[in-house]
Amino acid sequence: MSQSPQKSWQARFSQAADALTEGYVESLSFDQRLWRYDIAGSIAHAEMLADAGLITKADSQAIIRGLRQIETDIQAGQFKWDPAFEDIHMAVEAALVERVGEPGKRLHTARSRNDQVALDLRLYTRDAIDLDIVPLLEDLQRALVDSAEKYAEAVMPAYTHLQRAQPVTAGAYLLAYVEQFGRDRERFLDARKRVNVSPLGAGAVAGSTLPIDRQAVARRLGFPGVTRNSIDSISDRDFILEFLAAAALCAGHLSRLAEDWILFSSTEFQFVNIADAFCTGSSMMPQKKNPDVLELVRGKTGRIYAALTGMLMITKGLPQAYNRDLQEDKIHLFSAHDTLKATLEITAAVVRNTAFRTDRLAAATEGGYMDATILAEYLVGKGVPFREAHQHVGRLVAQAEKSARQLGQLSLDELQAVSDRIEADVFEYLGSANVVRRYQSEGNAGPDSTRRQIAFWREALSK
Repeated sequence: MSQSPQKSWQARFSQAADALTEGYVESLSFDQRLWRYDIAGSIAHAEMLADAGLITKADSQAIIRGLRQIETDIQAGQFKWDPAFEDIHMAVEAALVERVGEPGKRLHTARSRNDQVALDLRLYTRDAIDLDIVPLLEDLQRALVDSAEKYAEAVMPAYTHLQRAQPVTAGAYLLAYVEQFGRDRERFLDARKRVNVSPLGAGAVAGSTLPIDRQAVARRLGFPGVTRNSIDSISDRDFILEFLAAAALCAGHLSRLAEDWILFSSTEFQFVNIADAFCTGSSMMPQKKNPDVLELVRGKTGRIYAALTGMLMITKGLPQAYNRDLQEDKIHLFSAHDTLKATLEITAAVVRNTAFRTDRLAAATEGGYMDATILAEYLVGKGVPFREAHQHVGRLVAQAEKSARQLGQLSLDELQAVSDRIEADVFEYLGSANVVRRYQSEGNAGPDSTRRQIAFWREALSK
């Protein structure tokens, strides 16, 4: 570009910036991805300036025409990002002045890079939620619901403390993740309410003496309103922190699913078979089939946690109002957004290409005395206080364990020797298949409840 590389703020200085300073403070190398939002904000601002009589209609039209040309060039990959300009705002403005001349110099009227970048980041974060994260969460939920429907009758162990606890359907197990990702979706949508407010017009910190119309700009950009306080407007990054916090919680849920399925795909469990396309092999051991995709889902969670922690550290001690520390916010926002987007996409693909081995699931329910709780509840139904019933069943488990049998393999006489309330119908309760059919509480992990939950999510995700 022929445009002078002199900085917009340099007139006050007697020395040019040192090359080390220029390299250290630049952000164009990473904030250029905000170009779409920077141009949209500038167009809305130019239209407002003309409506307010602060620039002429002709100048506004020239500015908009020039910005559209820059937009076209960037989309076509023909725009030269000149490193002489330290950030996206100055790069676009310099290109605009080069194309349209004097009118381009009027664009920054009643505007600061402080409120400009705050606007760009809000527009970016709103799109990240609307176009990427929420749709991808819904897609992952649908993949899990589809799998839950396929395995609505399959019985498997549920675990607490990583020990076999009670029998559940595989469908109910999968729906547990649907619930977690549903909460993640709600968190992002709730955070969006605080993202979706326009800071433009707050200026550098105190607003402007010029008669600008902030509400008009907000309407043009799809915001329902504007920020109330100019000082807070340009330094507020709570909306990024909320996005990162929601992203961290979501990543934790993704990591938990990955951890489960890494274990479940091992030879020791053999509960699931992940399609070869989502596994890798070993450079030395020819037999290996490693769940590397899921291991990276688990591993990349660290990036998102790091982004949240990094952003918290940036903002923890900043004096009011804007400080250059906030330039680093984009690195954390972009990193978490990119990582979560890719992880949601690959996880949904893994879910759609993973089969549960129902024979192995059923076999795993045959040990571990997972029908002990229903036996205690059976005794409650016969009038035995639960604490006594718990003690009776504990003794029966110890007795069965000594003889390497399950509860259902004890004779009626052996059962009645511990409690005379036990009758012959007890054998209709024992065994995992009997247990899951007898669950009654709302939200239980049996097949009927699984189908009701599937129906709920089918309807919820169709809206």
